[in-house]
Amino acid sequence: MEIRRSTEEVEENHVMQITGSNGIVHNMEFMPQAYLRNQYSSEIDIDEEFVSTYPLEDAPLPIFLKFEDVEYKVRNSHASSANLVKTMVSKVVTHTNPDPDGYKHILKGITGSTGPGEILALMGPSGSGKTTLLKIMGGRLTDNVKGKLTYNDIPYSPSVKRRIGFVTQDDVLLPQLTVEETLAFAAFLRLPSSMSKEQKYAKIEMIIKELGLERCRRTRVGGGFVKGISGGERKRASIAYEILVDPSLLLLDEPTSGLDSTSATKLLHILQGVAKAGRTVITTIHQPSSRMFHMFDKLLLISEGHPAFYGKARESMEYFSSLRILPEIAMNPAEFLLDLATGQVSDISLPDELFAAKTAQPDSEEVLLKYLKQRYKTDLEPKEKEENHRNRKAPEHLQIAIQVKKDWTLSWWDQFLILSRRTFRERRRDYFDKLRLVQSLGVAVVLGLLWWKSKTDTEAHLRDQVGLMFYICIFWTSSSLFGAVYVFPFEKIYLVKERKAEMYRLSVYYVCSTLCDMVAHVLYPTFFMIIVYFMAEFNRNIPCFLFTVLTILLIAITSQGAGEFLGASVLSIKRAGMIASLVLMLFLLTGGYYVQHIPKFMQWLKYLSFMHYGFRLLLKVQYSADQLFECGSKGGCRTLQSSSSFDTINLNGGLQELWVLLAMAFGYRLCAYFCLRKKISICHL
Repeated sequence: MEIRRSTEEVEENHVMQITGSNGIVHNMEFMPQAYLRNQYSSEIDIDEEFVSTYPLEDAPLPIFLKFEDVEYKVRNSHASSANLVKTMVSKVVTHTNPDPDGYKHILKGITGSTGPGEILALMGPSGSGKTTLLKIMGGRLTDNVKGKLTYNDIPYSPSVKRRIGFVTQDDVLLPQLTVEETLAFAAFLRLPSSMSKEQKYAKIEMIIKELGLERCRRTRVGGGFVKGISGGERKRASIAYEILVDPSLLLLDEPTSGLDSTSATKLLHILQGVAKAGRTVITTIHQPSSRMFHMFDKLLLISEGHPAFYGKARESMEYFSSLRILPEIAMNPAEFLLDLATGQVSDISLPDELFAAKTAQPDSEEVLLKYLKQRYKTDLEPKEKEENHRNRKAPEHLQIAIQVKKDWTLSWWDQFLILSRRTFRERRRDYFDKLRLVQSLGVAVVLGLLWWKSKTDTEAHLRDQVGLMFYICIFWTSSSLFGAVYVFPFEKIYLVKERKAEMYRLSVYYVCSTLCDMVAHVLYPTFFMIIVYFMAEFNRNIPCFLFTVLTILLIAITSQGAGEFLGASVLSIKRAGMIASLVLMLFLLTGGYYVQHIPKFMQWLKYLSFMHYGFRLLLKVQYSADQLFECGSKGGCRTLQSSSSFDTINLNGGLQELWVLLAMAFGYRLCAYFCLRKKISICHL
């Protein structure tokens, strides 16, 4: 970034222009002082341990965020309840009166503003609406929102989405990837294609060093049942994941949650450096230490959805002192403010008129909160609206720049190549799991021993072999169905996060997911059939063997598609498993082995069952209608077509089932994609 005028000229004219890497000239008159001070040096001083090396030419587009009279409401779950007793009990327990429109109001007229170089802290007790406001700022919540929210005086639009980084309270990172792999795949997917591979790796290296992730760079992120890095390291990795692409607006939900005081303070130092690089940083915080509290530039105190204070964090105590509300003992400013936000008045000195009102009314909490809301409305809100919302406008060039939507940094094919590598690396431990291999090969050996050198010379032997065929269909249908039904429910949170950031096209993700998973659905059935086929002495000719293996693979791939469809349609682990069990049971019963002669009014079910078509195709491939058996019986030789096992199957009837299965495999995946697209679009983290 180039400074066009000298410091002396700035002091005289109070206006400076700087040119960013995007060619846009930014008016320095509107830049916060914390941001301006940083432009005179080539480095950002975070602390002695973390020294930022952001080059000035990479400064992001400044975003001035303004929010005015923001309100948000959700439908009351008891409003439409048919159980009147339950509704009344809920009202009594919660001590709240239902809104006439059946909605519960979460935010009630929040006003404020912030800009690049500043850290705005949203503070308040649990349930006050901090995270809700943060999601509204990030465009994650749009329904039932009232008020005015602008970015450089422009309302939220898809062009703003890719300029926002959002770090959730629960770190959403793929657990099986290392920290370095996580950042590398994010860089190659999100950074512009104009950057060379060396430049991308250099940026990754810079971020890793800046956030102190060198020691854990080759350690798996972990999470859940997977061992990995510590909580503080995971939080820093989440921040690195977002600032890697230089977001103009960085939102963090409880970034210090679960961290000790030292780690939390170190994290705030990092956020200060991030802000000084020209970003607007907004974070929710529950109860920071005194040292952390004074690191914030601005503070918004929220109480029951109402603003109780907005302004510079260092001036908060002075403001409440002017109201004659003071702590009677030495205490952390954050603790004092939280007590006020919850209405707790112990160890707090109140003004005489409020004290008189407090003794007159039994509920002192409501009296204090009502007083704070009134003073905010009369003292702070008009001043904020007048100074930053009415008289101060973002420069026109910033208004134009924020409306320019960033195109996809990579083509569909390039995204596919990168995402397929990431998907395979993330799931490869599942693909090549030893237990899964032992299960497949072990079952194959057991079946081979039970049907050792099976024959078709008698009706009983033929029925045994047909039973083996159906069991093979059952085994690979259930294995593939349940192996695929949990994929999207498990990865929902990762997919929602990355799609909200428009990291890649959903079609790319789906194709990569289904193709990578197909490795296991092809590899294991092939080894399985090689063992069973020759141990059970099925029809020994090469075309028959190849067609039998291909039929089993087609059954597995179709089952995989059905599992993906069921999982994508609900995106719930519990419900997906339940629905898959019901569908599997239904398909088993209509597969053509247990019941061959289904009543006419129920026959439509078998045409929905891919197991029905797979079993028929397997029998047609393995047996020939004119093949003879029962030659040792009194009636003489008979053809296989005359067997009761093939009453409903024409063994010479062609392979139309092959095309039906192919159509089902494609159709299930098409339905899965559209279901996933619809579900992900309405999901929120």
